[in-house]
Amino acid sequence: MPHTTIKFLVDLGLWGLAGLLAYAFRKPDLIDQGIPVNVWAYCVLSLLVMSGLEKYYGLHRQEWQRVGLRDLQILGRAVALATLVMFALGFILQGWLQLPRSVPVLAGVLGFLLTGGVRLTARLANERTRSRNALQRRRVLIVGAGDAGTLIAREMQRHPEAGLEPIGFLDDKSSKQRVRVVGLPVFGAVDELVAVAKREEAQELLIAVPSADGPFVRRVVELARSAGLRYRIIPGVFEILSGDVNINQIRDVNVEDLLRRPPVQLNTGEIASYLQGRVILVTGAGGSIGSELVRQLVAFRPSTVLLFGRGENSIFSIQQELQRTWPEVKQVGLIGDVRDAARLRAVFERYRPEVVFHAAAHKHVPLMEETPSEAILNNVVGTQNVVDLCLEFSVSRLVNVSTDKAVNPTSVMGASKRVAEMAVSAGAARARESQAFVSVRFGNVLGSRGSVVPTFMTQIRAGGPITVTHPDMVRYFMTIPEAARLVIQAGGLAENGKVYVLNMGEPVKIADLARDVIRLSGARDVDVVYSGIRPGEKLYEELLTTSEGAEATSHSEIFSARLEQIEPSALAGALHTLRQHAERADEAALRATLARVVPENMFGRTR
Repeated sequence: MPHTTIKFLVDLGLWGLAGLLAYAFRKPDLIDQGIPVNVWAYCVLSLLVMSGLEKYYGLHRQEWQRVGLRDLQILGRAVALATLVMFALGFILQGWLQLPRSVPVLAGVLGFLLTGGVRLTARLANERTRSRNALQRRRVLIVGAGDAGTLIAREMQRHPEAGLEPIGFLDDKSSKQRVRVVGLPVFGAVDELVAVAKREEAQELLIAVPSADGPFVRRVVELARSAGLRYRIIPGVFEILSGDVNINQIRDVNVEDLLRRPPVQLNTGEIASYLQGRVILVTGAGGSIGSELVRQLVAFRPSTVLLFGRGENSIFSIQQELQRTWPEVKQVGLIGDVRDAARLRAVFERYRPEVVFHAAAHKHVPLMEETPSEAILNNVVGTQNVVDLCLEFSVSRLVNVSTDKAVNPTSVMGASKRVAEMAVSAGAARARESQAFVSVRFGNVLGSRGSVVPTFMTQIRAGGPITVTHPDMVRYFMTIPEAARLVIQAGGLAENGKVYVLNMGEPVKIADLARDVIRLSGARDVDVVYSGIRPGEKLYEELLTTSEGAEATSHSEIFSARLEQIEPSALAGALHTLRQHAERADEAALRATLARVVPENMFGRTR
């Protein structure tokens, strides 16, 4: 017999028993004389009503071994409705049934207790069985007794086979001190971690505060190290936007967690107004920033997302991901190069994009110093091609992804991105009133391909040492999801011709970052050595030139810079000259032209 049929019959049997028990409670003196016919009639009517509700609410399809609050709420609805129906029938048929009017109410209460009780019993039995079959469970102390900590503790209790046993919480909020949450004690504040871990014989620490910033995570990690605990973390808010938290999301602490900043609040209405139902083109869609932009753009339900890039494997990868995660959003993979104006034109003519995010660019400073012509052709000529087509096809919004290396550039890469900003600004001056062309400038992105942290990890796996160019070198850092969100938000501000600067927080010493990576990796005897500043590098990056200044915008994490304007005909001539020098690979002439176009350049100097 199928399990669903058995559960259906058990529910009906318990419901019928509840009716008899309710009558026996109200008329105990008559039970000794036998159960009257009218009571049997009431039970039959009650079973008919409940069988219909059982099927309507799918109660027999509930998985009793994993029953939860949601299942019991549905059961409660069905029981409440059945009780109301039987109370009404009892009133209508009073002359025939002759039952106390309290019987349907008592039967409903008893029915819920019996049917709910059998479900909870099945779940407890299942958890006990799995717990006995589980491997040795590790005692887990949880930092954070909020929603995320509560959810993850419940998950551990439901899945003992995962080998994790929650023993209690630590939380700095005074309102949560010395109370119990999901049956587990809140032992005290986070500063008590070492003492609590020793007293409770904890073996592992879990940080369950998705909104925690970097200093908090760093503080907890240091305490966990002092206590000799393994430490892990659940994702930050940028990784669990759905609000779901489960055991599979527990991971080791990484360097991005140590550099976390308070979560950025987005104006979703402002963003949705320019993305929803639109055709969106993302150039460089297979890159670190481009692919993350795509992941976040689809949440705003555009009509079509055009994935443009020249790396077929990376475009294929993000395309397959979107097909799995957002099948309802149409997406088109397009292989091409922004330097190829004819290929770009074909895309614009066929798909008519309404919003463009331009993320295609060469970004590695030392490589571009060796091949400056490639930096110009890709970063400058490619950007100019995009700007020209956005003007021609009346694109409503162009958002150009720039970098802090464009400020007082000491490298060809930085200078090329500065000229790209100028090209976008010049395009903005020619745009219609309905159009907005902007650039967004930010610093280093943690975890992007070729960035510092993956490079450090590769060096550690090879046995070290970790190479840092200079002990005083500092950089601004931001996570990929945070950068992408702010780029999208900046596009929503729509002030034509603006260069937006993202609030990058406090700069981080690369040497300190290297030591954090070594500690988190668990490596021993890995040294940090200094290799010297590479061509085109600066000791520290800036987000604004001295002449620009910054103005506040409607978003607290985004500022607008006053970009110095260059006369349009002069810029057009300079771009043409740069292109000619790049196509001929005339490095000396190219650098000389860049120096004239970017007056605040600092080629050959480091700071």
